Amino acid sequence: MLEINAVSRSFGDFVALDNVSLHIQAGEFFTLLGPSGCGKTTLLRLIAGFDQADSGQILLDGKSLCALPPELRPVHTVFQSYALFPHMTVAENIAFPLRMAKMSKSEIAHRVAEVLDDVRLPDKANHCPDALSGGQKQRIAIARALVNRPRLLLLDEPLSALDAKLREQMQIELINLQKEVGITFVYVTHDQGEALALSHRIAVMNKGEISQIDEPSVLYSYPDNRFVADFIGQCNILDAKVVSSDAQKVSIAVAGLGELTATANPEITFNSGDSCALTLRPEKIRLAATLEAGSDEVLFSGKVHDMLYLGDVTVYIIELANGVLIEAMLANDAPGRTRLFDTGDAVQIAWRIDAGHLVP
Repeated sequence: MLEINAVSRSFGDFVALDNVSLHIQAGEFFTLLGPSGCGKTTLLRLIAGFDQADSGQILLDGKSLCALPPELRPVHTVFQSYALFPHMTVAENIAFPLRMAKMSKSEIAHRVAEVLDDVRLPDKANHCPDALSGGQKQRIAIARALVNRPRLLLLDEPLSALDAKLREQMQIELINLQKEVGITFVYVTHDQGEALALSHRIAVMNKGEISQIDEPSVLYSYPDNRFVADFIGQCNILDAKVVSSDAQKVSIAVAGLGELTATANPEITFNSGDSCALTLRPEKIRLAATLEAGSDEVLFSGKVHDMLYLGDVTVYIIELANGVLIEAMLANDAPGRTRLFDTGDAVQIAWRIDAGHLVP
């Protein structure tokens, strides 16, 4: 439905977008994820028509958007600030784009009632924005963007101003709303958890380029590169050199840990002597006072160096005998105890050889 083909945009010497290409399907919840300054908001502004690309094409349903001003594009944007008119009621705010399009009063009333039902706020039509909560304001901003049925809805960090509990509730609301209305969403965020929870697919951006595009579960479990592994979630990244490899397994020499076996990455060919990194999620590591390692596991002894209590889980930072620090995660599910180990406790860790993922 939406094609971004070799789009670049610079501001003086700063390259905001460098030859970016991606395709978004109709009805998809697609997220642009990355740190501040990576180019995600710049790309959203180009799609909306608020800025122009230096080169490349943006096509919607096969037709170029580049010559169209923002008001003629079948695209609407929801901003972080909501941008509601304080002197208008909720109904008047939502009706504003329809009045600008000179739609009949009866059709406006019908569409406003319809979209208020969609966002589950039919009783707020005559309220002013100042009388609404943050979550309600956000839903009204979305309703206004949806009321003239755009082909594409752009959302620029729309939940970042909300508190954590409300943000979680609004994530569920957004997922359900997108399913109900069937409109393609392009969502910008720097919050990895939010992107993983909401999206059908995610484009991870870094320094004006696309690092990887894939489904959330693939990005998390099988990152293409070190940046994606490090940016999404917590991850141990162990620098290594390839000793030998075949189609199933790779022997690697890890600094401080010696020679380990890892499962081969079918997407990447590793040769003897190549630099690589073993990415290993904390929840994939077994942790106990004593462990018996299986034949397909590696085992190390160490002590608890530090810990981070997160309520449902505790992240333990384990210092191995050679000084290497490894993060492991345990659920706080034992009755009567908030954590299983204290700083300085002797422990052992183990992980299956297929638990880690090799990247260049």
